[in-house]
Amino acid sequence: MTEKEQSNNDAVMQEAGLVEIEFYTDPLCCWSWAFEPQWRRLRYEYSGKIRWRYRMAGMIPNWSSYSDPLNSVSKPLQMGPVWLEAKHLSGMPIEDKVWFANPPASSYPACLAMKCSGLQSPEAAEMYLRRVREAVMLHGRDISKEEVLLEVAKGLSEEATRLLDYTQFERELHGEEARNAFVEDLKQVRYLGITRYPALTLSKPGQPGLLIVGYRPYEALVSTLKKVAPEIEPARRMKDAKEYSSFWSGVTERETEEALSLG
Repeated sequence: MTEKEQSNNDAVMQEAGLVEIEFYTDPLCCWSWAFEPQWRRLRYEYSGKIRWRYRMAGMIPNWSSYSDPLNSVSKPLQMGPVWLEAKHLSGMPIEDKVWFANPPASSYPACLAMKCSGLQSPEAAEMYLRRVREAVMLHGRDISKEEVLLEVAKGLSEEATRLLDYTQFERELHGEEARNAFVEDLKQVRYLGITRYPALTLSKPGQPGLLIVGYRPYEALVSTLKKVAPEIEPARRMKDAKEYSSFWSGVTERETEEALSLG
């Protein structure tokens, strides 16, 4: 992470924000990855006017108990076509062959690792989630394996020493605090009855909010935002692809297209 990116992230997290967003997702959710162009664009354009936190859904506890009747998925091989659909619909690069060559056994380990990174800071959680998603979505890594999750943390700690302490991450990965944070997320998911991801609740502090579920275009996301806060306006627009890539410390081509309103 660059110094500029760190400064921008710090500013976002420290602002009170007009709208609060809870983002329900899972590192193994292909539709959440497909939604990254819209989600990144929103955070960039409304920087300082929104604040957010991630809730881990625990989408796949294991394959003996997982079933998605809507997509006819009950075993790893059947997940490949779903990822292929997300790839073609969204334009995001997705390594759908992971379900044939190197299928993750569960999403729980990655969810737990995500909560573990969040014990250090919201910025660490933000960047760790992105890196662990890249590991599986772009590189076909099995993120149900602890060695892969530790490798992602190690790489992030070396990239941004101020952001993530690897020794602390490794120590806390099996600790009670991270586990309790994940359990709390699972309770919230069940309480709201959320079964599709990504899912976002948008609200003003202390007021009832709105829920938006599934892969949606940017216009639908902004429309929901304005229903919650009619007065909200973008803080900026992206005009330079190089600057946008620098802000995020790397973007996909599809993410740049979305930010330029070409997608």
